[in-house]
Amino acid sequence: MPSSPPAPDAAAAPERGERIAKFLARAGVASRRDAEQMIAAGRVSFNGARVTHPATFVTPADTVLVDGKPVGVERTRLFRYHKPVGLVTTHRDPQGRPTVFERLPPGLPRLISVGRLDLTSEGLLLLTNDGELARRLELPANAWLRRYRVRVHGRPEPEALAKLARGITVDGIAYGPIGAVLDATKGDNSWLSITLREGRNREIRRVLAHLGFRVSRLIRLAYGPFQLGTLPKGAVAEVPPKVVREQLG
Repeated sequence: MPSSPPAPDAAAAPERGERIAKFLARAGVASRRDAEQMIAAGRVSFNGARVTHPATFVTPADTVLVDGKPVGVERTRLFRYHKPVGLVTTHRDPQGRPTVFERLPPGLPRLISVGRLDLTSEGLLLLTNDGELARRLELPANAWLRRYRVRVHGRPEPEALAKLARGITVDGIAYGPIGAVLDATKGDNSWLSITLREGRNREIRRVLAHLGFRVSRLIRLAYGPFQLGTLPKGAVAEVPPKVVREQLG
């Protein structure tokens, strides 16, 4: 079986376009890492030849196929989505649970999520057709604040919440500073406003459980400059390209 042409040296790379894994990520096919695995599995072809090396470079004049289907890069698009409780943010779930992508309105391009919200969390989820943009938005170097409204059972004391502002270690995992403010208490439940920058897996639930408080509702209100606002539950709204350019350069 023919193989892809030899990879050009580093000096020639800019003239040859972009690496094929990055191209596939921008096209929303997969992350760079997953794209490299697809290449290793022989699922990607370039100008009629099977790709055997991730340092294959792609230009607009080239033809790329994945599993025999052509891949093209559309203009970058970013969407706000109000995720309801009960949906997972993967494209396929081994346990058969409903996914975000199964519930999106028709007519949208193939999208991937920026970060995740777990099954029982709700609120703002950013979606894009550009894997490179998703990766950029998730970079810790952005230091973007993620804002949440959280309901817990019990009434946290200010001293307990102050511990989070200094950072906390739970089960050997060191979490960065977390801002937590008690907004209201009604009956046995309290509402908190929480801000953080890293957003590790189940971070809020774990640190609050460490303080003795069970989270019964978690709503993400903002991811950096992008806000949930009044977007109805289950609805999708595209972020205007001008706003994306202003926020990301």
